Amino acid sequence: MINLTIKECVKAIEKGELFHALVDGMFELKIEDYGFFICTAIHDGHQLRPDLLEKCQLTESERLYEEDPFTGEMISSLPITLIGKDSRYEYDLNRAPENCVYKEAWGKQVWAQPLSIEEEGASQLKHSRFYKVLGALIKKLEKLHGSCLVYDLHSYNHLRMNQDTPPPTFNIGTEQLNKVRWGRVIKHWNKSLAMVTLPNLVSRSAENEVFFGRGYLATYVKKHFVHTLVLPTEVKKVFMNELSGEAYPLVLNPLKAALKEIILANALFFSKHFSPETRHHRTQLLSSKIEPAVLKLDQKLHKLARGIQTLGYINPRNIITEKKRFFESGGSYTPQFTYRQLEINPFEFREKLYRLPESQVTDVSIQQMYRDVIDTYATKIDLLTTVGTEKFLYNSLRYYGEPSDDDIQMAHFLLYAKPYEESQERTIDAKQAKQHFLAALDDYQIQCKVEVTDKIIASAMVDNGRKTIMINKSMRMNQIEIDALIHHELGVHMVTTMNAEQQDLKVFKLGLPGNTYTQEGLAILSEYMTGNMNLPRLKTLAMRVIAVKMMVSHYDFGHTYKTLMNDYGIDKDEAFRLTARVYRGGGFTKDFLYLRGVKDALQYYKKESLEGLYVGKTSFAYLKTINEMIERGMVQKPTHLPMYMQKDMNVKHNPILEYLMHSSHPSHLVF
Repeated sequence: MINLTIKECVKAIEKGELFHALVDGMFELKIEDYGFFICTAIHDGHQLRPDLLEKCQLTESERLYEEDPFTGEMISSLPITLIGKDSRYEYDLNRAPENCVYKEAWGKQVWAQPLSIEEEGASQLKHSRFYKVLGALIKKLEKLHGSCLVYDLHSYNHLRMNQDTPPPTFNIGTEQLNKVRWGRVIKHWNKSLAMVTLPNLVSRSAENEVFFGRGYLATYVKKHFVHTLVLPTEVKKVFMNELSGEAYPLVLNPLKAALKEIILANALFFSKHFSPETRHHRTQLLSSKIEPAVLKLDQKLHKLARGIQTLGYINPRNIITEKKRFFESGGSYTPQFTYRQLEINPFEFREKLYRLPESQVTDVSIQQMYRDVIDTYATKIDLLTTVGTEKFLYNSLRYYGEPSDDDIQMAHFLLYAKPYEESQERTIDAKQAKQHFLAALDDYQIQCKVEVTDKIIASAMVDNGRKTIMINKSMRMNQIEIDALIHHELGVHMVTTMNAEQQDLKVFKLGLPGNTYTQEGLAILSEYMTGNMNLPRLKTLAMRVIAVKMMVSHYDFGHTYKTLMNDYGIDKDEAFRLTARVYRGGGFTKDFLYLRGVKDALQYYKKESLEGLYVGKTSFAYLKTINEMIERGMVQKPTHLPMYMQKDMNVKHNPILEYLMHSSHPSHLVF
């Protein structure tokens, strides 16, 4: 944020410059884009100049009670915001210039002694300077767009009201508005506010029920600008303790998010009726520039969290020797896995995480995304610090969850499905698999390393940091399995790794909350869409769910291993590998997510484009935010995509497989 004088501010507006400034210390003006609507929070301020503070006989809490704290925060996501910093007790911007300085307010004397003519004059001058800037801004926008819209946001105290009917959550004051001309927009705004849902609250919107919109801001605009509509809107202080002034974040945050959405929706409605030459898509109403606060936060987060890859710490180092001991014991020995040591001080890490400047991000959607990432990394570090201990399972449940009843039903349904095709012999070893991967790199136009290793349990995995596909030295596969693995590891995991490298925001390298479930769901969807899914593969995913359920139910390693062999007919090597995947670390619940992930990925695929999910390590939960960021130009569209999204694969699936894949509601299945 820069500092500007009133004169400099007006000149910058006239030139069409973009800026975020504190203007003469009086108010904050942010212009990210010269659209056609402005959001104001003129009573958000609390500061009093020193000479008045000495004479004010009201306590700080008494002043705060009648001010509108957090209203500036509510509109911070929008591209043009005008937020008062001075208290309304110094000069009230919603009163006419001649009476903008209180002598008495809400039944209380404000000043211990009367203000001098000079002191009142200084306050009135500030009042007039504010309106000079507001006037210049509206004039500029009307010139650009033909018409303008102002969201004049306030809040009100409700506990002191003695009414039979609870006052509305939102109140629109329309007494000064031309309803013949603006009626449709007012009605749309009222309906939009009425649809806002807040936790543990019954929300409603009303017109002229508590306040009537008689404030000076609406009067000033009506007098000077015939093509501008002001919507004076009061929010009941349900988002805070109105007596103490403390915020209720669990209400304030969703309120901010809701106001962003409905302001954009109402502005679009306005533009379609009164600004035919202007933009007609919600993302066109927002800035395309990544705000400096986001870049700063992103860089600090990446510097702190880079290199923390879960599997790097959870893959056992002694898997080969422990497997040998297990088989030599006839399955009675419980493997004692050892793991890589964590090089991070978890206490310092958590402390640094929660010191990150996420509160400086003004866009509520992006801010919430980063907050969620920070919380997820705090849980992840708890997971990693307990590898090999009894607490690991608890933290794994916190981080990944556990199979639901629907997951278990779906797994059983797949496991009891009868084979409908002959199985292929597994003749492809690790060295041959490497050659298959190398050949596929040309098709995907990706440059990365492929190496064979004995350090992993999975058949293959992507090391994101090293941009390397690692192939298990002991793996053996048939043709459909190696093709599926290529489209799984290379076609999704490596594709998203490479796309993340191209983004300005490194959060897409680190991963959004839920990215494991999303990545694995997309990866298995890629297997299916390229024609490389079969019943044995689905049964493997189902057995992972069963194995996780058994582990969570406290069955030991040997019991789960024998159940997989005896009840589901898999060979001893595969049974050991699957059991070890689940029991490593002390109880790793991640593996149940593969089956749930592909079911959900398929449902998303039916409804909308999944392209935005490939910009990096993303999550279904943030697809809307990612798409918005792509449309605004903050995030690059993915350069690399899975093969099925690059060309028509012309895949004809077996009808039985189609039925199994699309049976997403196990309670409706016929067994």
